Amino acid sequence: MCEHDTVSRKTILVLVALGAAAAGFTFSTAAKRLQDEEPAAETSVAASPQTVSLDWRETHGVSGEQLVFSVESLQVMSDGWRVSLALENRSSVAYELGDPRATLNRSFGLRLFSTGSLDEVEERAANGTLPAVRSAVRYAPSLPAILEPDASWKGTISAPGALSAGSWVRVVFGTLVSVGNPPEELGENVVWITDSAHRLR
Repeated sequence: MCEHDTVSRKTILVLVALGAAAAGFTFSTAAKRLQDEEPAAETSVAASPQTVSLDWRETHGVSGEQLVFSVESLQVMSDGWRVSLALENRSSVAYELGDPRATLNRSFGLRLFSTGSLDEVEERAANGTLPAVRSAVRYAPSLPAILEPDASWKGTISAPGALSAGSWVRVVFGTLVSVGNPPEELGENVVWITDSAHRLR
């Protein structure tokens, strides 16, 4: 049986890039700085092939100045994974997506958690133990270099590699880098980790 957890309260994760060597997250409640750490190796069973319709839609910002993140579906295959998703820029400023292969923090992808609770995300962020991003290596179609105001991108991201059965998967969008001064509500550098999560079987 497919399990989902859509958390009602909003927690916004915004990546603040400080050069190539450092990064931090800003929460809606407080500013916290962290670096990703690889979790300790654990014995796990690979998730079985599965396809699930998710239909997640989440927003960052206020009406008239928003980024919209949508996740349509997740497919787990014997040799990798694929996500169908979309990104809309409903703000007054363009956002640079750049080359997603240039650096790890410019990659879209997945993060795997042990629970579907946002409390775990907040706690691990505060402790500097967020799981590493399972970065996408293929984008179809390619991401635009710049997402202009009122523009959108829709496609799939995918990568080889197994995902752990029983883990909760969240989709990561970013980093989006503003071209010019963005509205205060959005920020110059944005990474979105979905509030919604899906449990792999």
